[in-house]
Amino acid sequence: MRVKPLSLAAGLLISGLVLMGALLIVGDVSLSGADYIEAIVHPQSLNGEIVWGIRLPRNLCAWGVGAMLGIAGAVMQGLLRNPLAEPGILGVSSGAGLGASVAIVLGVGLVPFAVEASALLVSLMMSAVLMAFVARFPDRQALILLGVGISSLCGALMALVFNLSPSPVTTTEILGWLMGSVENRSWQDAALCVAGLAVAVGLVPRLRAGLRLLTLGEETAQSMGVNIRHVTLIGVITASVLAGLSVAVAGIIGFVGLAAPHFVRALGLRDPYGVIWPSGLAGGVMVLMADGLIRVMPASGDIRLGVLTSLIGAPLFALIAYKSAKSWA
Repeated sequence: MRVKPLSLAAGLLISGLVLMGALLIVGDVSLSGADYIEAIVHPQSLNGEIVWGIRLPRNLCAWGVGAMLGIAGAVMQGLLRNPLAEPGILGVSSGAGLGASVAIVLGVGLVPFAVEASALLVSLMMSAVLMAFVARFPDRQALILLGVGISSLCGALMALVFNLSPSPVTTTEILGWLMGSVENRSWQDAALCVAGLAVAVGLVPRLRAGLRLLTLGEETAQSMGVNIRHVTLIGVITASVLAGLSVAVAGIIGFVGLAAPHFVRALGLRDPYGVIWPSGLAGGVMVLMADGLIRVMPASGDIRLGVLTSLIGAPLFALIAYKSAKSWA
């Protein structure tokens, strides 16, 4: 099945908007039509706070986190020419998780925005290491190895944080945060999503020629004027910023960055640059759907968003891989 890129992007955008609107009526408190009118007319009322202060920021964060992961995944897969690449391969996500874990175990979890700030700070440190490495060694295979090393180191340090956790309550809090959620997110968290997407809008167009010519091979791309070091650096900055901000906002949300580009390619898009924006829109829809399921499922209080996206994404990804393998045979 082949879908025109603009039609696909429009369909995904409309789906995301419809889902965000529909999820405004889903929550622990049932609101009537009159309640929604009151929320619109009097935003400072209790009903207004439920709609504008709780549900809308949550929906925006779910869409924004999914969009950032989808874009980051498509950039990494195009840059590394590896269909298994995803934002976590750089180790930035693990670094952000480490930053959040340290903040929680130090007892600053109740300070507004402290956990997010700590996650963002460590992710930026990991990004700086990656950028310094790429500036000297632009080889993309070496970049993967460095990312695996950073991810392993951060994983080990997180295990150490668990060991040193002062109480089971703190350990549970860290685990809950790492498994991902957009519950109780604020407009400040939504602003982080906007900042990440603004970075993507500024940097992704600069990858247009590089990603397309890299499909012809690195040597051919270089002979046609592509600066591999520059393209790799821009790609790493883009994916690092988006992955770090997504973890800072919602914890670790698995599979979206990997599955969203494959979902778009399954609909007929093959251009490594052309899949980036539709992948972002698809990622937004995926996370919104997963968060919506958590809200409507009975007794779903213990199910975390990152767990559900993996439970849904893994079988879907296997189905896409099966259909792709059949088309290649």
